[in-house]
Amino acid sequence: MKQSPVNNISQALNYIVPSFSSTSHTVNDGTDFVDPAQLRGLGPDQVLVLLNGKRRHQSSLINVTLTPGRGSVGTDLNAIPAFALDKIEVLRDGASAQYGSDAIAGVVNLGLKKRLGLSGQLFLGGYASPVTNNFSGGLDGETISLDLNYGFKLGKHGFFNITTSTQYRDPYSRAGVRNGDIYNAYNAINYRAAQDGIDIDGLYKNINNTSNSQQIINTIKQYATKVNYFSSDLQNKIANANNISTLQGLLGGDVTNDELAYRGLQRKDFSIRAGQSKLQSAQVYYNSEIPINDDWKVYSFGGYSYRLGNAGGFFRLPNTERNINFITPNGYLPQIESTINDYSYAAGIKGKWNDWNIDLSNTFGKNTFNFGVVNTFNSSLVNNSPRRFDAGGLEFLQNTLNLDFSKKYDVLHGLNIAFGGEYRYENYKVNAGNENSYASYDIYGNVVTVNTPKNELVTDFFGVTRPAGSQVFPGFSPDNAVSGNRNSVAGYVDVELEPTDWWLVEGALRYENYSDFGSTFNYKLATNVKLADNFNWRGAVSTGFRAPSLAQIYYSSTSTLIQQGNTTQVGTFRNNSEAAQALGIPKLKQETSQSYSTGLTWKAPNLNLVVTADVYYIKIKDRVVLTDLFFRPKGTRGVDFPEGSDQAILQDAFDLARASAANFFCECCRFPDQRA
Repeated sequence: MKQSPVNNISQALNYIVPSFSSTSHTVNDGTDFVDPAQLRGLGPDQVLVLLNGKRRHQSSLINVTLTPGRGSVGTDLNAIPAFALDKIEVLRDGASAQYGSDAIAGVVNLGLKKRLGLSGQLFLGGYASPVTNNFSGGLDGETISLDLNYGFKLGKHGFFNITTSTQYRDPYSRAGVRNGDIYNAYNAINYRAAQDGIDIDGLYKNINNTSNSQQIINTIKQYATKVNYFSSDLQNKIANANNISTLQGLLGGDVTNDELAYRGLQRKDFSIRAGQSKLQSAQVYYNSEIPINDDWKVYSFGGYSYRLGNAGGFFRLPNTERNINFITPNGYLPQIESTINDYSYAAGIKGKWNDWNIDLSNTFGKNTFNFGVVNTFNSSLVNNSPRRFDAGGLEFLQNTLNLDFSKKYDVLHGLNIAFGGEYRYENYKVNAGNENSYASYDIYGNVVTVNTPKNELVTDFFGVTRPAGSQVFPGFSPDNAVSGNRNSVAGYVDVELEPTDWWLVEGALRYENYSDFGSTFNYKLATNVKLADNFNWRGAVSTGFRAPSLAQIYYSSTSTLIQQGNTTQVGTFRNNSEAAQALGIPKLKQETSQSYSTGLTWKAPNLNLVVTADVYYIKIKDRVVLTDLFFRPKGTRGVDFPEGSDQAILQDAFDLARASAANFFCECCRFPDQRA
């Protein structure tokens, strides 16, 4: 890690661990702040992370956008400062029989420092490239971080080690120049009127339901004459128009190049912010041991991480129904400003009794992810919209109790027996945001329901309904809010035998019972053969499992997705929702796997060279995925289907989510025919 130019765990593992990958993302909601980590090409939720050998809790954020690990929940590695670590161990093999759920792809164990004394590091970095700052060059992504570590003795053989870390990172800006339409003729007229303090949009809420149509027509005609690049033909047609419908047909044309010149702007001024997000963080972690006597000692470790991130979304252009032209005549770049708090604490006692090593511990962890949305609008509120919103958030809590026994016998060249048990409790919450972050409002300022008449919905000048909620990230509604929990108990036995000084064999069995998914029984057989000095062959066969995460069971939301230039409101529905049942989507089951692997390792100390090669085959059954999009069938909005029918249930679900498309968590190999 000291040899790699990075300052977080995910990036370091990318450099030094084969088959590990972790990538930063942009314009992907909360995933901009948590880098999904993958091992052997499987999902982030199929990699188990340990801290000092104890199970680490997962993030509360589920990846629902178009990123690696879509539909999964991983462990937030960057919640732990890299400078707090003394070592990182990676087991690239199925290990559910030894460690339990999530270890299908492998295990990452992070070891905290035990050293004494004071050390520190200052990290400064940035990027200078022609592609930075929308291809105008210069610096972006400037980063500064300061890490300090201090360890001291506790008694004769105990220690206490603490690490603090602070970081500030500017965002990267790598977007290209904006192409396509930005302004239409109506925007040009609206801007001239706004310069005189007149808000044309403010003269109406629903263009199809207004009593002052003539005033709107007259105002448009008045200020159209001030747009000097309009052709005489267009000016004449506007002057002769006598209704709103005619003006709608005349004013939708593209005038981008002329209007950019008039306003003194360039196309790059409308680019998104492509690249890593802005980030501020402060972290503190500790590790300690205190001997009680020669055989027993108590230990504790844990820490707290605070991060404030700011990520840009897609630019809201002036010629869309998502912009409020009187306030932001040139559109705006909405931003997600997320606050991530991560807590962890472990305490235990370990020692020897009759030559048995005993370890009793309790590990607690909690992750909260709160979404703020800034520099944006709820466009259905038009000019009355705030620019900052509390969109709600997510919470995940995990508490794990472990009791482990192990003993080494002098049999052949060594026999080690280990067994133990585990009890785990988990809780997941979705907290609703403020009403104005998720609701749509009608022309009277009332919350829109399924019974709101269409001519009372707020529209733009062209009759397009303005969408609900805070732009870039609509808040979680009370219908999304939920609290779900479960518990599990497990027992395992693990045996390692060295028949010779060049041969190791291992076997493990594990039983686990979940309160919501029943029982599972898994095994692992593995061997390692020393073929020559510094040359080893290894092989393993195992079964594995992963219980669907609580987020995959309980999460639901509405988000904005832009594909091929089209903006779509997408509802993510719970697997046990009526909408999922109407589509015939079965309830989630635990994933089960079969894993086969073999590999070679070779070290050449004289060359300072290490070579590793692996071949593996992993077969997963009932894998949980997030489906592709189901779209509301055209022509069905407002149609009265028979009460209780699948069509009526789906219609209500789309309306409730304020969405025109939907996706669901399901088992990929059991997905029925699409009937939406």
